[in-house]
Amino acid sequence: MRLVADGKAGLLHAGDRVIRCSIGRGGLIAAVDKREGDGATPIGAWPIRGVLLRPDRVALPEGLMLPWRWIRPDDGWSDGVGDPAYNRPVRHPHGFSAERLWRDDGLYDVIVTLGHNDAPPVPGAGSAIFLHCWRDGAATEGCVAIAKEELLGLLPEMDAGTTLEII
Repeated sequence: MRLVADGKAGLLHAGDRVIRCSIGRGGLIAAVDKREGDGATPIGAWPIRGVLLRPDRVALPEGLMLPWRWIRPDDGWSDGVGDPAYNRPVRHPHGFSAERLWRDDGLYDVIVTLGHNDAPPVPGAGSAIFLHCWRDGAATEGCVAIAKEELLGLLPEMDAGTTLEII
């Protein structure tokens, strides 16, 4: 499956479906210009790496073909530029800056991890670029977000060859 997020139009195209989406508060940016903390969403085609699910808020979607795991209350994702684990999952407490994945607001109930700046990660070139749940169209910190029900519905259609193209 090919997913295309049109950041200017605020629409995610998934096969025959068109789904409202939001992008980063900093707008769209060329991937080479992406910097940690800029709030921008990197333009490009990013492979889907896997799925993280919050066990107390979602059920495992039937037919899920992607690698997945349940998140735990101490899960995080490093955004610390000096961290050797930059742009990688970590556990809290962590000695460097790291985003918490277990959130009260529901944004990370379902996280699709994207292959942005991960092979290998370049410190400062952007971390934690995900496809995740949205809060009524509110801008993200650089990710693409859609309604949780829509995201859960798409998961069984994604496989190892799925990409998210951000335009």
